[in-house]
Amino acid sequence: MHVLVVGSGAREHALLLALRRDPEVETLSVAPGNAGTAAVADQYEVDMTSGEAVTALARRLGADLVVIGPEVPLVLGVADAVREAGIACFGPTKAAARIEGSKSFAKDVMATAGVRTATSEIVDNPAHLDAALDRFGPPGGYPAWVVKDDGLAAGKGVVVTADRDAARAHAAGLLEAGHPVLLESFLDGPEVSLFCVVDGKTVVPLLPAQDFKRVGDGDSGPNTGGMGAYTPLPWLSDEMTARIVEEVVEPVAAELVARDCAFSGLLYAGLAITSNGPAVVEFNCRFGDPETQAVLALLESPLGQLLRAAATGDLAAQPPLRWRDGAAVTVVVAAENYPSRPRVGDVIHGAEGEGVLHAGTARRDDGAVVSSGGRVLSVVGVGADLAAARAAAYARIASIRLPGSHFRSDIGLAAAEGRITV
Repeated sequence: MHVLVVGSGAREHALLLALRRDPEVETLSVAPGNAGTAAVADQYEVDMTSGEAVTALARRLGADLVVIGPEVPLVLGVADAVREAGIACFGPTKAAARIEGSKSFAKDVMATAGVRTATSEIVDNPAHLDAALDRFGPPGGYPAWVVKDDGLAAGKGVVVTADRDAARAHAAGLLEAGHPVLLESFLDGPEVSLFCVVDGKTVVPLLPAQDFKRVGDGDSGPNTGGMGAYTPLPWLSDEMTARIVEEVVEPVAAELVARDCAFSGLLYAGLAITSNGPAVVEFNCRFGDPETQAVLALLESPLGQLLRAAATGDLAAQPPLRWRDGAAVTVVVAAENYPSRPRVGDVIHGAEGEGVLHAGTARRDDGAVVSSGGRVLSVVGVGADLAAARAAAYARIASIRLPGSHFRSDIGLAAAEGRITV
């Protein structure tokens, strides 16, 4: 099987490494890739947002399966173009990808499916903003305002704050840019990311993970695209994971089928485990980054066969997934100034080691690997338990040198110390 992975981040690097372990995957290609993925797969340039360009490349390579990593191509309908060309594709249609591309669409799906989520209100007129803010934050009964961009924002369009001025400034900025604003009630409880491979009404959950959105230790500073993750979650029972599948993912998958936009691909449920049970924070239509890097590090089942089964309607016939014992931790090494405008072009030393996945990297003509984005590397550690996995990840980071870079030192720490409870 020849698999073409579309994307250029650490998520795609992790997908390629997992696909390489599948005995049925004979050839791997990636487009456009980065300085790290070039060592794992044949690398090609492509406009990821163009269905015509991705389809032409897949045809030229003779790809048997196309795996689309990022959300933007999926929301734009690139998977539709690949399928229309008769090539198997792992990734939802444009219509189904609205579950991530439009938060208001996702809310409507959840309401119809009877799935618990935060109460919400769309604001598209600046004149209505102040009254809406009064309904959704202190002193209206919630500990903080939750203000979101209604569309795609790469994980950085959300502000959670007890400061009304900060909430209003974020909302006003979105409205000024022509983006509708979603105000939500605050959900209490620890957060969980659950990835599920989905084909129509068939749902196959992967290991639950937890990610860290804030840039600084102790969940301080602004939101980012994700600064780290770990799996499995020692504080989350198998029974609660089963509840998430039964009460959240399966009803949403069934509702998308009923709306004639059946989901085929990776459906990501971001949830809060509240005092009343699981409640949805958001849905994504693809593998999440950085959780993917940790989850796939523990997967023993052949990934290529799993993704092809979902893409060809054979998911229900697949055997139960097999997982490696132990835990995995991903820590993101970010460029100076991230999540603001990052410093780029600096030489990275120690980026070629095992467990070091590339995201914002490029290779210069002289062969040096340099930073080219905000989240530069994802460093993965695996161990017998969470403490050992953390130690492995941070030991690897100690050998990496990137001027001005920063990372969180507390990824998975609270869970390893038993400080998270449901």
